[in-house]
Amino acid sequence: MRVLAAVHQLDGYPVHWPDQPREWLSRGPLLGSWVAELAGRTVGHVTLSQGGEGDLAPTLWSELNGAARGGTAVVGRLFVDPQARGHRIGALLMGQAQEEARRRGLHPVLDVVTSDRAAAALYERLGWELMATVEQQWSPDLTVAVHCYAAPS
Repeated sequence: MRVLAAVHQLDGYPVHWPDQPREWLSRGPLLGSWVAELAGRTVGHVTLSQGGEGDLAPTLWSELNGAARGGTAVVGRLFVDPQARGHRIGALLMGQAQEEARRRGLHPVLDVVTSDRAAAALYERLGWELMATVEQQWSPDLTVAVHCYAAPS
C-alpha cells in the first residue's frame, strides 16, 4: 500500500483513491498478479484479468480482429515506486503479464486514462498499439477519455 500511495500522490494513479486499496488491487476475475522487488522491498505491481463490464479494450480488440471477446486478457493495476523508476521495472512487469496471457492463449489488452502520458509512453515504447481513444462512463456524473491498447501480435 505504501508504493501505491506514493504513486497516487505523485502521478494521480489511481485517479480515485479506492476505499479499500488491498481489495482494489485484487478485484475482478484475476488470472495472475505479480510484484517486483528491488533490494528486498516491493517496488511494483501488475495484474492480469479477464475483461470486466467496464473494460473497453477487450470489446474493441475483438471487433477489430473478428474474434470472440473472451480471447483477451486485461493488463491492469500497473505501478512502480517513484524511487525505483529507471530500472525497467514497468517493462518487466508488463512482460510478465503479457507472457502469462500468451501462455493462456489470450491476447493482452488494456485501457489507460489519456492524462496518464507516462504510462501511454511506456506501452508505446514496448510496441503496444493504440486501437482507439474513447469516452468511458465511470459514474453517472463522470466521463473520462481512455486510450485502448493491444499488445503487438
